[in-house]
Amino acid sequence: MENEPQNNITEDFPSVLPKKEGVLSASILISVLILAGAWIYTTGLKAANNPQKGNGAPLLEEKALPSDGVVLPVAWGDLGARLVAAGAIDESKFKAMYDRRGAFPNEYENLLLEKNNGNIKITGENAGYLLNLFWALGLSNKNKILDEGPMMDPRYGNAGGFASTGGWTLAKGDPMDHYSMHVLIPLTEDEQTLVERVSKNVYRPCCDNATYFPDCNHGMAMLGLLELLASQGVTEAQMYRVALQVNSYWFPEQYATIARYFESEGISPQSVDPKEAVSAAYSSGSGFRRIASLVPPETEKRPSGGCGV
Repeated sequence: MENEPQNNITEDFPSVLPKKEGVLSASILISVLILAGAWIYTTGLKAANNPQKGNGAPLLEEKALPSDGVVLPVAWGDLGARLVAAGAIDESKFKAMYDRRGAFPNEYENLLLEKNNGNIKITGENAGYLLNLFWALGLSNKNKILDEGPMMDPRYGNAGGFASTGGWTLAKGDPMDHYSMHVLIPLTEDEQTLVERVSKNVYRPCCDNATYFPDCNHGMAMLGLLELLASQGVTEAQMYRVALQVNSYWFPEQYATIARYFESEGISPQSVDPKEAVSAAYSSGSGFRRIASLVPPETEKRPSGGCGV
């Protein structure tokens, strides 16, 4: 798009080279083999977490992100219905996109229209669908990150020229009619500070921008997720853990490669600190490319997530 940045905001979010020592405290494996989509995610696709022998990677993936999914520590509630009511999601366009592909199960219907949804469960089948819901949420929820952050930098023309804004074609009217317009997740001052701090440290492998600069669908979706997590009392450490889990579904090839890098350095992926794993050193575009250059290629190519069409 004409105003899309070149993803090089290094003065705001500098990349850091990975450390071989002292990286690591607790929690989650970062490899996962799950097929996501590209820009607007159009189908629910099945996980490929079949335990098998050989290089052992699928066994690690099954342990980290089970084939039956991961329950996130946050409830969706009535946010889908509120997004529809606000026009940030046009129900007919949204459902038609999935219906054309025969992929709009009851789970999707409930997340879109019901008012008492419980904790979100991310699976191989629904990862792309959740990306679209969180994208709409991040785009439309009133937040000063959108009002005052890098998206509004005059160097880029206007906020409507980014993939995360102009690319959202499933709203009623122009997507910018909904940009930071609806108070869906009001945050306290402390919660807002938390979201800003975490969003500046959570990267995505498609570019060099942190979530604080949500210029693509993954960035905008992650912003919506972080806002929801903060509003429901999730701790900072948990937020990084969830960000890593969700990013792994959205960028499976990249995070499998990162996991192989740690293993090649004699580091168990299970011991990696999620905050470190989603940092610029590993999860930015340039950080990931550096890591990938240090890892021998796999014989079987894994599916990858991306920001473009």
